[in-house]
Amino acid sequence: CEKDVLIEILTQRCNSQRLMIAEAYRDMYGRDLITDLKENLSHHFKDVMVGLMYPPASYDAHELWHALKGIDTEEKCLIDILASRSNMEIFQMKEAYLMQYNTDLQQDIDSETSGHFRDTLMNLAQGTRMEGYADPSTAAQDAMILWEACQQKTGEHKNMLQMILCNRSHQQLWMVFQEFQNISGQDIVDAINECYDGYFQELLVAIVLCIRDKPSYFAYRLYNAIHDFGFHNKTVIRIVIARSEIDLMNIRQRYKERYGKSLFHDIKHFASGHYESALLAICAGDTEDY
Repeated sequence: CEKDVLIEILTQRCNSQRLMIAEAYRDMYGRDLITDLKENLSHHFKDVMVGLMYPPASYDAHELWHALKGIDTEEKCLIDILASRSNMEIFQMKEAYLMQYNTDLQQDIDSETSGHFRDTLMNLAQGTRMEGYADPSTAAQDAMILWEACQQKTGEHKNMLQMILCNRSHQQLWMVFQEFQNISGQDIVDAINECYDGYFQELLVAIVLCIRDKPSYFAYRLYNAIHDFGFHNKTVIRIVIARSEIDLMNIRQRYKERYGKSLFHDIKHFASGHYESALLAICAGDTEDY
């Protein structure tokens, strides 16, 4: 089957090799491979095959654009991407967004979202988190500010909360979270869940979880997408493709440890046809996963 050949070629190559294939395809046939994939494939299988052909920053830009400009804003997509990307990834994503859609990512976030959720996304989209810096002397001070923000919940406190979570280095926040536990006797995630709600709360929790262990966060998101939403295809496709050359092996490991069944098993159970085959080929399960 031609689709089986397509799956084998595109899923068994790294992204840079796929881009070279697209270039050779254009040279040989005078046609754009992504356009031809869109015209000749359908449904979720098309989404997987086309998604594989984007460079990582362009794929993030593509997903953000559709999340912001679709019929309904897809807040969970915005959370997944902006809470988990490094400064460099955010910089490259913003450049790709501007190049592909001729508009500024931060301007679109500003116009399509609102409130403290918007403010936190805007802060993350600046890509200005400190890197590699940790100061134990200010960790307790930051933890106290976070604790007060969970108690008082004023607009000013919410601003301080998101400023600390969006701008402190990962190393600093590890110490801050420990100090928060010492001060309050409570884990920071539990405190946020108790004190806040809506997408603002989900975004804050995602930031904390990604700082602690990104593969565990994405394992959790995949499990929710597969089991709580009756296989939310967009989320599964986006995470599997975006993390395929970064930490998908670690995500698979966390998934199996936490939920007892492998990601490979659950995809096989819920998906079907060439769509299933493509996802499974990207996940490349261990022998015991089949």
